[in-house]
Amino acid sequence: MEKFEKVHGVAAPMPLINIDTDMIIPKVHLKTIKRSGLGVVLFDEMRYHDDGQENPEFVLNKPAYREADILVAGDNFGCGSSREHAPWAIKDFGIKVVISTSFADIFFNNCFKNGILPIVVNEEHHAILMDDAHKGENARMTVNLEDQQITTSDGHVIEFDIDPHRKHCLLNGLDDIGLTMEKDHHIDKFEEHASQARPWV
Repeated sequence: MEKFEKVHGVAAPMPLINIDTDMIIPKVHLKTIKRSGLGVVLFDEMRYHDDGQENPEFVLNKPAYREADILVAGDNFGCGSSREHAPWAIKDFGIKVVISTSFADIFFNNCFKNGILPIVVNEEHHAILMDDAHKGENARMTVNLEDQQITTSDGHVIEFDIDPHRKHCLLNGLDDIGLTMEKDHHIDKFEEHASQARPWV
């Protein structure tokens, strides 16, 4: 997993509430176990018309937001069924940060495991960030994980909370496997001891 430090880029506004995982990536696209290639079907049913043509009114199809790095979303983002394909699609599209007033627990946890930073802010700060995102591609937002700060295009600074362990994992690019490998010397020592204690195994 790539190390996460700072993101400076375009923030796309998506004020809809209760965006569930089926809206993020419909179940028809869940057949693959590959993490790559899903960005093209992110928000598939909102992003495309029935004939497969892009919906020009959808935010990520607008020229200003095609290269968005940050998503400012409505309340209860990622609710619905559990599917890790949802953060896979978000990451593959290029979005590294999702900001909302609340997230569904499983989606929230899956984001961290896939190198995405989900940030919870209060309604006042959310309104400021959503307004800034509506300014388009010239209004770039900065998210600094080390300092736990979001800076709007006009210099307004908003601090956010994050669990220290999850912060450590993102800053160091550690997923579950990476965390295990940090303890490889303890594992080797245990296996050596076990082999000596039970040589017949």
